Amino acid sequence: MTSSVSASSPSNSIGVIPGWVAFDLEGTILLWTAKRRLVGCHSHVTMSCKSTKVAPSVDFDHSCSDSVEYLTLNFGPFETVHRWRRLPPCDEFVGARRSKHTVVAYRYAIYVFGGDNGKNMLNDLLRFDVKDCSWCRAFTTGTPPAPRYHHSAVVYGSSMFVFGGYTGDIYSNSNLKNKNDLFEYKFATGQWTEWKVEGSLPVARSAHGATVYSDKLWIFAGYDGNARLNDMWTISLQDREHACWEEIEQSGEIPPSCCNFPVAVCRDKMFVFSGQSGAKITNNLFQFEFKGHMWTRIPTEHLLRGSPPPPQRRYGHTMVAFDRHLYVFGGAADNTLPNELHCYDVDSQTWEVIQPSLDIEDPLGNEMTSSQGSILMPSGRLFHAAAVIQDAMYIFGGTVDNNVRSGEMYRFQFSCYPKCTLHEDYGKLFENRQFCNVEFILGEREEKVLGHIAIVTARCQWLRKKILQARDRVRQKSKQPENGEEGGEEEVVVVTGGPRDIPGCTRASGNQAMLEVHIREAEAQPFQVLMQFLYTDKIQYPRRGHVQDVLLIMDVYKLALSFKLVRLEQLCVQYIEASVDLQNVLSVCEQANKLQLDQLKEHCLNFVVKETHFNQVIMTKEFERLSTPLIVEIVRRKQQPPPRVYLDQPVDIGTSLVQDMKAYLEGGGLDFCDIILLLDGHPRPAHKAILAARSSYFEAMFRSFMPEDGQVNISIGEMVPSKQAFESMLRYIYYGDVNMPPEDSLYLFAAPYYYGFSNNRLQAYCKQNLEMNVTVENVLQILEAADKTQAWDMKKHCLHIIVHQFIKVSKLPNLRSLSQLLLLDIIESLASHISDKQCAEMGSDI
Repeated sequence: MTSSVSASSPSNSIGVIPGWVAFDLEGTILLWTAKRRLVGCHSHVTMSCKSTKVAPSVDFDHSCSDSVEYLTLNFGPFETVHRWRRLPPCDEFVGARRSKHTVVAYRYAIYVFGGDNGKNMLNDLLRFDVKDCSWCRAFTTGTPPAPRYHHSAVVYGSSMFVFGGYTGDIYSNSNLKNKNDLFEYKFATGQWTEWKVEGSLPVARSAHGATVYSDKLWIFAGYDGNARLNDMWTISLQDREHACWEEIEQSGEIPPSCCNFPVAVCRDKMFVFSGQSGAKITNNLFQFEFKGHMWTRIPTEHLLRGSPPPPQRRYGHTMVAFDRHLYVFGGAADNTLPNELHCYDVDSQTWEVIQPSLDIEDPLGNEMTSSQGSILMPSGRLFHAAAVIQDAMYIFGGTVDNNVRSGEMYRFQFSCYPKCTLHEDYGKLFENRQFCNVEFILGEREEKVLGHIAIVTARCQWLRKKILQARDRVRQKSKQPENGEEGGEEEVVVVTGGPRDIPGCTRASGNQAMLEVHIREAEAQPFQVLMQFLYTDKIQYPRRGHVQDVLLIMDVYKLALSFKLVRLEQLCVQYIEASVDLQNVLSVCEQANKLQLDQLKEHCLNFVVKETHFNQVIMTKEFERLSTPLIVEIVRRKQQPPPRVYLDQPVDIGTSLVQDMKAYLEGGGLDFCDIILLLDGHPRPAHKAILAARSSYFEAMFRSFMPEDGQVNISIGEMVPSKQAFESMLRYIYYGDVNMPPEDSLYLFAAPYYYGFSNNRLQAYCKQNLEMNVTVENVLQILEAADKTQAWDMKKHCLHIIVHQFIKVSKLPNLRSLSQLLLLDIIESLASHISDKQCAEMGSDI
């Protein structure tokens, strides 16, 4: 065991006992989780843990015994995530302050080229060493590019490539022109070389976007001196002798001609955000697929999931990619220079504003506490530049207030959390049909759709009422002898679900009791889509131009109105409006008229009477077959359009999956609990389907050998978590919440592996929580948690803080509630830190 530890962490090796969590404060966490005690599903749980994808900083040693799993987390130097740091600025004797320059990252250095200092264009090359935090002029030979700004620079292999830009003497306003030349700088030798390329060339330009993908340099849009562009060119960087420029034929929703925008590559796609497009600045985000050369404008459907809107329109900003996120900073936005950092999640298609962390350098410092920490951020700026090295972003220069050029360098520490799998986990629960305990019988044909009472009753009050009525009828029937009478008109209940069976119930698969509910107003196909929404907060986007898909969503919309699902209503409206085109608008309009969906009908009528649409629509055969009242309405609408109505009231977007599951855990789902979790003998009602959806441990237990009494003892390995930590874990399971006190993080550090969660997102947050939040205010709670989890190094660290901050700690009310043994530990630590001289002084005072 010891050899495995030292092999993985040679400089920080430490012995640990199985089942303990040990912290090495110089930079490593060592964790051993005890052997699974759950007989019958041991192999399943272990397999799930082994196959789980984990972050790059998490490594398993598979040579260890099967009885334990070994995990090393390399903390490195304690760097608080989401914290800005101001690094040494560039001294004037090294290089001038500047804007409109470029920045690239190569190994552990930032290279700055060109730009302007307010008076002259520049072509010097500066180097910033991120380890030493030192500036110097980079070594160069050969002929560098002419002084320029608004050029582009990328790294490929061991070289930097500079393309285009604006050159000339801005002081005398002479020789000003755009360029389309291509230069290479070799980092190893410092040599500049110009690539002389035969054949057609991109038009000379500046303020364009550039990136490297698949061994090629890609150039997009920019300004040619007369007009803004939106063309795209590429050139292979592998073979200089045979390199040639090629113009790319783009398709899809191509961004408008623009300049002064950034590009970034993430998930094998290139992203473009905002920028200047003629007199118009937009805040659209576009993605470009390199393989199909297809552009797509990112839809705004994410707004219906409660996420913040995109950043306001801007230009002169930066955007970098890290993990699955795009980070946008700065720029000029409607005559302001904002300095918020916006983050876009490519997977969930959601924006958020990153809240920067407090700058607390040393929790042991005499005056540094969390209440006294400060937030350090760069001021707003534009025409700065940014690059990423490892897990941090570096921002240099730019134009700040009063048109002043900056020579500042800032570092921002990213966080790398696995994405939340809440929606996917519940979606898989619906797809695999495991642990279903309600069967909806739909329409005249009595088609059947299975579901889970816990999810359905959490999301839809209308269906919750139906299920409660059905359950009450079964309970009434179980108390009365059979009389052969039929059930009610709306529901015919056959069986019921719940913690305990009711006599006469039949069984579904997996030993699960089943409840039947009739819903005459719903057909199976739209109801299936509605159920998919309840589990995932999403519906599948209709195929453009396919009338049947659009009509299906209209039926779903009708159900959403009946079931009072406001969020689903908005989704359906948005999807249908986005899918209406010249081929299907009349069919959609007629169906909207038939279903009395006035909002959709209004959208279709307005679409038809547009100048660019009207003549094409009325010449179709579908128009001839349209009902007379609709034809009359279209003609009248064309002759006299109704006045536009502007609504000041915000649109109600309903509640999200996260909000509904939060309310369900906090008491809304108490009537539907079907499992009891025992924490140190204390019962906590819960829901089997939710636990099974989120944890392979519970999924295996409920599928293989559900306890007869419906009660499950809770532990993490051989350690029982505190009640507070257990509630934090339940919040994570039910609705993906990761906010918790730092002491809970000690208990839950091993939970993702013991319970087989989909990824190690919870553990990543626990790690961050411990890195950031050991302060004077909470040190006593963390001391208690460290003592209980036997994390001796963390306990030692807490005692160290208590000793050095004892005057402040002694005033904390939690000190009186500590156990006698912990109080003795504190006294012993205090005694060991008191010098002989201090003892003598104390004795003289006595």
